[in-house]
Amino acid sequence: QVQLVESGGGLVQAGESLRLSCAASRSLFNINAMNWYRQSPGNQRELVATTTSAGSTYYEDSVKGRFTISRDNAKNTVYLQMNSLKPEDTAVYYCNAAIRDSSGNFVRTWGQGTQVTVSL
Repeated sequence: QVQLVESGGGLVQAGESLRLSCAASRSLFNINAMNWYRQSPGNQRELVATTTSAGSTYYEDSVKGRFTISRDNAKNTVYLQMNSLKPEDTAVYYCNAAIRDSSGNFVRTWGQGTQVTVSL
C-alpha cells in the first residue's frame, strides 16, 4: 500500500507554468507506474502522463511538448512540470500509483487531487 499527496496546483494565466508534486508514503521502487490524471467538470478522468519503473514515459497528445513527468526517487516524489498552460488544461489533477500484486493484477491508489485553473 502507498499513500499519495499532491500539491502545487493553483490559478495561473495562459502561457504560464506550474509544477505539481506527488509525494508517496514509501519508496517508488516496486511501484510499476506513477501516473497523472486530470478531470474537468462534465468529463471523464483522463490519463495525462506516466512514468514507469522501467524508465519509460507516456504523454497524452494534447500535452506533448508542454508537460514533463519526472521522479525523484530519493524524495519518493513524482513531478508534473506544466509549461505553456492553456485554459483547456483547467482540471483537478490526480496522482495515481499502479502496483502489480502477486496475482499479476494492478492495484491502483489515488491521491486527493489538486486544482489547476488556467485563465485567459
